[in-house]
Amino acid sequence: MRAVDVLVVGAGPVGLCLARALADTGLSVTLVELQPAAVLAEPAFDGREIALTHASRQILRALGVWERLDAAQVSPLRSARVMDGASPFALGFAAGTENVDELGWLVPNHLIRRAAWEAVQGQAGLELVDGAKVTAIEPGDAANTVVLDDGRRLRARLVVAADSRFSATRRMMGIGARMRDFGKSMLVCRFGHERPHQHAAWEWFGHGRTLAMLPLPGGQCSAVITLPPQGIQDLMAMDDAALGQAVTGFFERRLGRMWPTGTRHVYPLVGVYAQRFAAHRYVLAGDAAVGMHPVTAHGFNFGLQSQQRLAGEIATAAARGGDIGAPAVLARYERGHRLATRPLYEATNAIAALYNDSRLPARLLRGAALRAAHGVAPFRKMIAAHLTQARE
Repeated sequence: MRAVDVLVVGAGPVGLCLARALADTGLSVTLVELQPAAVLAEPAFDGREIALTHASRQILRALGVWERLDAAQVSPLRSARVMDGASPFALGFAAGTENVDELGWLVPNHLIRRAAWEAVQGQAGLELVDGAKVTAIEPGDAANTVVLDDGRRLRARLVVAADSRFSATRRMMGIGARMRDFGKSMLVCRFGHERPHQHAAWEWFGHGRTLAMLPLPGGQCSAVITLPPQGIQDLMAMDDAALGQAVTGFFERRLGRMWPTGTRHVYPLVGVYAQRFAAHRYVLAGDAAVGMHPVTAHGFNFGLQSQQRLAGEIATAAARGGDIGAPAVLARYERGHRLATRPLYEATNAIAALYNDSRLPARLLRGAALRAAHGVAPFRKMIAAHLTQARE
């Protein structure tokens, strides 16, 4: 049975970034991933555009990931507007008024995955076990034993779950999660359009549907349409001409005529918050700990913060000659990450529930909330600080 210091389940961007963050600690790291290495090296386009904050860009720079991104595919976000139906009140943010050059940056998810994969190539002390599924985790005093579907057994002083918001290993370790299924799905697709987007993002809460527009390079945008599943199925069944006409109508021709330029992708809307972030020599990172509703665009930013926070605790313990899987080490990580994520997670779910409620009292309440946010400068500044995380 082979022994390793840290075993990370999941070689998505958070798992890969954590492995990279541990590069100079002298610890051995093994990544266990269900997908084959060839898919990790060339991940397919999945429609998702990730809104990165200033803090996230700092993290990616420190890990050597940012410079591996194709600059031509990175779109600066210079302003954002939150709208409610036909209400004249909109909550707006602009880079200039927040004393930054950009509010953030939009980067295709598959390019982040590829850059993170490239960053760990040749890393000393790192091993990838691809095409493998974890079937059991057996706790032990000094190490946990991870059992794979091909019968292999790996002993690890610390097991890190970075295996999605529907983490199988989280359940193996007896950790429950609060799941909020919003009963809706999200269709994402790239569109061309007649009018320039001016690098502005929109979040538009209509009656019965939610729309988002994310500005992309090359006169394109990513349209994000949230509807009940049947409505999404109807859109998926349309040909390109019909879909373009429908989406042009959804956005009330604010970008002029729109037409699809990319493939369509559908994702269910489910928020997840684990009841605990740690167990015996086991800890959750990324979406396995906190899976956000996309309305705040903070999901991956929280994932990056989780791996940075965890890597810091592990590195400190290792440098002191301590136990990297000790309860005190994992408890410090859990406290820090819970404090950083719980308030926004709860607020996001409340906002999503309010703005997806088409009943008259909810419509009146959200209209009043938008007017208040528009008129109270300190509150708007607080939201802007969360949006940009500008600490550079």
